[in-house]
Amino acid sequence: MYDEEVAALLPEGAEIFDAHVHVGADIDGFVATLDDLLAFLAKDGVARAFAFCLDEPDREPAFRAANDRTLEAAARSGGVLVPFARLDLTQQPVEEATRALDAGARGIKLHPRAQAFRLDDVRLAPVFALAAERRVPILIHGGRGLPPIAEHLRLLVDTYPEAQLIIAHAGIADLARLSEEFGGHPSVFFDTSVWSPLDLLDMFHRISPEQALYASDYPYGQQPGSLFIALRTARLAGLSEEQVRDLLGRSAAGIADGKPPAPRTPPKGRTNLVQAITFARIHHYLAMATPLLWTRQRDTIGVLGLALNTCAERDGFVEERERIAELITGAQELWSAFSDVEDEAKRLEASRFTFRLVHLADILAVTTTSE
Repeated sequence: MYDEEVAALLPEGAEIFDAHVHVGADIDGFVATLDDLLAFLAKDGVARAFAFCLDEPDREPAFRAANDRTLEAAARSGGVLVPFARLDLTQQPVEEATRALDAGARGIKLHPRAQAFRLDDVRLAPVFALAAERRVPILIHGGRGLPPIAEHLRLLVDTYPEAQLIIAHAGIADLARLSEEFGGHPSVFFDTSVWSPLDLLDMFHRISPEQALYASDYPYGQQPGSLFIALRTARLAGLSEEQVRDLLGRSAAGIADGKPPAPRTPPKGRTNLVQAITFARIHHYLAMATPLLWTRQRDTIGVLGLALNTCAERDGFVEERERIAELITGAQELWSAFSDVEDEAKRLEASRFTFRLVHLADILAVTTTSE
């Protein structure tokens, strides 16, 4: 059903380019094999994707082995994967970036939370200098677990203007400041890989539509949620058909193909959200469920029950409330079942599917408005 709704929201013939996927195995237990990644992309007609390794168990020294696997995966993908080299600032980052770029990498991935560095680290400057010299983009983690990053990123971008920058996860770590510094900037982009539709609605009203790049964050992000959240929020924010095409793929394809960025236009969207209080309550309870699911705990608070009971309120929007209730009921049943499963792999799979149902319900709750 939701795959069909995503298809209906897509502009006819739109190219989809996923600006943020992983291939490999993470120390946290998440795995993205090449076959699974390509199947994930093909299912929704994604033509290309920026791909990089995870925080791999054999990341030392310098992510060298993992970067080589990314290059090999890209070579086997038939042009679908555009490989990025992941760096560790403590282990010859410029040397590894140079080696990987010479071997075919077409971008650089930095993760200040996972690799524990700050954005005022002096070792970042030569990495940005290399990216500017080679005319390759840098994708940097901009999500949870970071202190404010806008001021230091601005210094780097100003110093190395030829380096294109993609701020992952809509820059939610420092979105207000990042948008003040980079809103409308010709060489800075923000990707959409977040779980909260409120984050994307806030992002759209702060930056130019041409700066937004669709991204899933696979294997953490899944379908149909990744496309559904990007499309529902873009439509609610008021992006035009052509701007949605830019979001879905044209802007990222331009980065990959070395084309000049599209002219920046004013932000879309609004500074407030008008909706029935029912849907605000549903969102609140589903947001409470999210960290419990991520840490695979039981719903001891009963937040899904609260969300489900709220769906029974009579305030109009009958179809939307029924759709949300159906998703929550399925999630509630799964959550009760997997809590007693002893096999860790099966528990992980069940908890992830439960979260996907909760995520779809939350997207509907936030993007069903009174206007």
